[in-house]
Amino acid sequence: MTDININDLVETSYNSGRYIGRVIEDRGNFFLIEVLAVTRHPQQGDLHNRGQVEGVAFHERKALAYREKTNARKRTSTKYTGEIPEYSESLKQAVEQMKEQLNEKNTPFNEASLQKLADLEEHFYHKIY
Repeated sequence: MTDININDLVETSYNSGRYIGRVIEDRGNFFLIEVLAVTRHPQQGDLHNRGQVEGVAFHERKALAYREKTNARKRTSTKYTGEIPEYSESLKQAVEQMKEQLNEKNTPFNEASLQKLADLEEHFYHKIY
């Protein structure tokens, strides 16, 4: 594992999303990070029953907000050395990539996920991008 210190930039996973952030605090097995950009939007639906829409709670998952603090597992965190994209552009790009992946195959799960993303864009993301 790369040596990561306070104030270093990292790319890390949180739930099913992926983010670039700054390490604020070392918390044992976790880093407290401040989110600066989104590299992969969280998946919609029930993560424990991937691909199913019936008989499960189909969750809507927003991306972590700009400068939101979160605990990130050290084992899913790697040092980030690239340029940090603007949060709003990174979020928009992550949403577009997710929509492209979901549009590749017409399934009930993908349709429900696309609807959740459309709701997120209408009710939350339109204020950001």
